[in-house]
Amino acid sequence: MFGSTVRGAALAVVVLAGFAVSCDADPATPSAASSASSAPSAPSAGSTPSASSLPGPSEAGPAAPSAARGASSSALPGTPPEKVRDAFAGLQATLDGSCTPSECSYFLGRVHDELHGLDAAMKADPKGPGHFPEPIALIAKLDAELGGDRSFKNLKEHQTLLIGTRDKINTWMQGHPDDYR
Repeated sequence: MFGSTVRGAALAVVVLAGFAVSCDADPATPSAASSASSAPSAPSAGSTPSASSLPGPSEAGPAAPSAARGASSSALPGTPPEKVRDAFAGLQATLDGSCTPSECSYFLGRVHDELHGLDAAMKADPKGPGHFPEPIALIAKLDAELGGDRSFKNLKEHQTLLIGTRDKINTWMQGHPDDYR
């Protein structure tokens, strides 16, 4: 009984992976049809899929959110920036984080990326960048200190400024709830 449950789950993964591949494809392009048809086929009812027949991380669909939440500062070219409230929520998600030895690089990079996602959202907001003068100025000051160097070594050297900028912007935004809701 357990074996059939495992086969059923593996079949669902393969079928869902094929669905993700075909859903992400643009039906108007010829390559879409070929990539959809090259999706892994489902194993037959009595067979057990091998590890090589199961989709890998790159085949299973979108990757997990990246340090930039990916979203905030690593949006695809031509896509509009996030709304200020969404970018601010991403920044707030870093408030409980810290620079532990195993996660420091990720954490500092994420704070940096979330700040820049918020900066882009504020500058693109219909109210205009003048509506968010203090946060934009704080990020500009941080950028001047970082000198365009986003390396872990540089972020670590400027950790106090980076975290302080995040905290000041959080305080400012909390005092201006109408600006992001």
